[in-house]
Amino acid sequence: MLAVATAVITGASSGFGEAFARHLAGYLKNSVKAEKVRMVLIARSEDKLNSLADELRAQSGCDVMVCPCDLADPAARAQLVEKLGGLQSEWMMLINNAGLGDYGEFISSEPERNRRMIEVNMTAPVELTRAMLPSLLQAQKAFVINIASLAADLAIPDFAMYAASKSFVASFSEALRIELKGSHVHVTAVCPGPVHTSFGDVARRTGKSKKEVPFRKWFYTSIPCVVESGLRAVLANKPRCYPSLKIRLAGLFVRNAPLWVLRLIMSSRPRRAVPAE
Repeated sequence: MLAVATAVITGASSGFGEAFARHLAGYLKNSVKAEKVRMVLIARSEDKLNSLADELRAQSGCDVMVCPCDLADPAARAQLVEKLGGLQSEWMMLINNAGLGDYGEFISSEPERNRRMIEVNMTAPVELTRAMLPSLLQAQKAFVINIASLAADLAIPDFAMYAASKSFVASFSEALRIELKGSHVHVTAVCPGPVHTSFGDVARRTGKSKKEVPFRKWFYTSIPCVVESGLRAVLANKPRCYPSLKIRLAGLFVRNAPLWVLRLIMSSRPRRAVPAE
């Protein structure tokens, strides 16, 4: 039996992060059977993190470390990096889940919002992974899940910054995976399509309606599907995970379609944001 199993999750106060925390708490207790299960929850909302931590402690008996942090703040992130660099255990998993979006034409985007998106979506996963990598390599089993997106394979108008940032995450994951080949550290990029989380509300600009982000209802994937598929993929040492059959088929098409076809599709995609009523 392992002495300690540790899971570190960013964006843990809602959406995928919260679901990963709940799922992993049970998995580590029942399947990994570590003597001590340690969850490290990272997000901006301390109240939500504390509420989730209390729930996990009561239901799974795990040790929960709450780390409120604005990942877009370099100073706050530096303190977090120092804290994470000291973590060690026989079983470790880092889930870089936190992400920001922005829907609208780039010319009308806010520079500060763009900076925050770069910091959270790109800089934070790089810094956190770099801080934890020595400990991951020392563990008996170690895993890194980077939440990318189906958008990583596309240049999406009105999602220009977000899609580009997820392309970075997917490419970073692939390169890191090759560098770590032969080690016991598994790296997987999870590439979901649209999902009903708070992401859409955060991505929507002020004064725009909820109809702003144009995704078809049938194309959505559930949060449990993404979480369970992602965990199965990283445990099986898969390079990428496209949760659900429809997302796998969409990813296959996007990766193999000629660039001119993708340009045509993206050019005909519904785009204009609708003013709020």
